[in-house]
Amino acid sequence: MANTWLPPVEYIATLPRATAYACLYFTDTAGRPFQLRASDRTARWQWPGGNMDPGETPWETAVRECREETGMTFTGEPRLLGTHFVTDRGEDWPANHIGFIFDGGELTDEQIAAVVLDPGEHSEYRLRTLDEWEREMEPAEFARLAEIDRARRTGSTVYVETGPAAD
Repeated sequence: MANTWLPPVEYIATLPRATAYACLYFTDTAGRPFQLRASDRTARWQWPGGNMDPGETPWETAVRECREETGMTFTGEPRLLGTHFVTDRGEDWPANHIGFIFDGGELTDEQIAAVVLDPGEHSEYRLRTLDEWEREMEPAEFARLAEIDRARRTGSTVYVETGPAAD
């Protein structure tokens, strides 16, 4: 077998492309998931979070994005609830997308009342039961919410995959 070793820069160029995001999953004290409505053309419901910046860890990204999007400074410890893998979506997003969803815990009524949204990113926030969210969300997006909620309630960690149409 011929020597096929490549310098790291050349080898990395042969690998699939991937981007990463991280977020925090919150509920209120009644267990209702907290979500933000994107103000972009998708108007999707999502958790406080976003894409990683160069040099950031997933945890640093989740905490930074939460502060930027809601005004909340999260000081808890990192507890991973799940990872999310989205396949390459072609021209729309020509890379795989990997997400890290961390447990943000329960928000008090005072914390919820103090949320300040960045209008460039989100138009509103809501707290709803899972049954209510299921009626509001696309099936793949709701399935991810339900899996993360289950991980939170059971103390487990989940892995979720979605195809090009989700996320």
